Amino acid sequence: MSKISIKSTISILISKLVLNISKGLFKGGSNFPGRVALKLDNNILKTVASNYNVILVTGTNGKTTTTSMIYNILKKSGKKVITNSTGANMLPGIVACFVNNYHFSNNEKKYAVIEVDEANVKFITSAITPKIITITNLFRDQLDRYGEVYTTLNKILEGLKNCNGAKLVLNGDESLLGELSLKNDICYYGFGTSINSSDKIDINADAKFCKKCQHPYEYNFITYNHLGDFYCPNCGYKRAELKYKLDSVHDLTPYNSAVSINGNDITIGQPGVYNIYNGLCAYAICKELGIEESVIGESLKNQDSHFGRQESINIEGKEAKIILVKNPAGYNQAIDTIAIDKRSMSIAFLLNDNYADGRDVSWIWDVNFEKINTLDVNDVIIGGIRLYDMAIRLKIAGFNEDQFHISSNFEDILNSIKNSSGETVYILATYTAMIDFRKFLNSKGYIKKLW
Repeated sequence: MSKISIKSTISILISKLVLNISKGLFKGGSNFPGRVALKLDNNILKTVASNYNVILVTGTNGKTTTTSMIYNILKKSGKKVITNSTGANMLPGIVACFVNNYHFSNNEKKYAVIEVDEANVKFITSAITPKIITITNLFRDQLDRYGEVYTTLNKILEGLKNCNGAKLVLNGDESLLGELSLKNDICYYGFGTSINSSDKIDINADAKFCKKCQHPYEYNFITYNHLGDFYCPNCGYKRAELKYKLDSVHDLTPYNSAVSINGNDITIGQPGVYNIYNGLCAYAICKELGIEESVIGESLKNQDSHFGRQESINIEGKEAKIILVKNPAGYNQAIDTIAIDKRSMSIAFLLNDNYADGRDVSWIWDVNFEKINTLDVNDVIIGGIRLYDMAIRLKIAGFNEDQFHISSNFEDILNSIKNSSGETVYILATYTAMIDFRKFLNSKGYIKKLW
């Protein structure tokens, strides 16, 4: 074992103590122990992460699910692996994850699959050089914090400049990620087939213009939002060659997707096109790490939904599915996924505007709520800090006000769910609404594992 400084030792010991107290008293506390460790030793991450092959997962949508998929595949393959499963993806939370798993007497090389906030990549890569970094996609998200997609891209690129030794596994269907001026070894994954008949980009889509000459892109096909097989008819910029390619989609259900990747049939145990992207990303990374095809396939097939990502909860005999929604692209994908379900259902819409959600909720006007009107929806439950903004948006979208259940607190929301018609309830919630409602359900005994 390499010798560590007294400062690092004290930082680790005190942070571990704070972490255990936080878990015992508050059933959480995934950030504060990291802040304590950094206060005592601002270089602590370099020490506690030194014996890990680190895979960083960043991007706007899909970070948590993709991280979970990669972690589960590596674990199933027999690798010793850790992850920040609580979703604490800023520097203090990531430090806390490594400190929690640090052992003074163990120098064995392990893997760490770490979800990282886009603006925090530079802080992580200043301390460690990851083995692999992946970027899932870039969408408008928290405009008051990130601005437009080019700002988000630049925040990530700032972090990539610190680590030429990391391999980049990137979404090739994301036009912003092609022809990057980086020295890293890069490979791309993406869709090799269309999943719908459209080749016309929606007026509200992100990154519609060529990153090189600003001419509008054209597409051989679009998967969703601005992702797809793009090309610029003006300057010739186009999608990079894909090393890992979705060949075909065999079946889409409310529970999973059956697809073919590089000629291999794979079942992804979570529904929706966005989860196909997540599974494709996890497949690509694990193939780069040399994991056997059979292990990847078996793990993706049995991938559980958790922590508000298509998480299924039994509430008095009703199947309640919590889906995190935080921007137009992700919300529209959630709606498209719900549309696969032909059963009678009720839907709860929980909208918050706390800092972690983004203070500006005007983005809900770019969400295609009108599509839900084609579904067999019984009850419309509306809650959250900005419940009236959501109610107005749904009214404009054509919903019948007689279906509305305006719920000002979680007890009312829970009662509305219990009394709703049908056996299926989809709960579409922004980040802090999802976190707080899960805590409430945990206090009522409906969720056993909070984190």
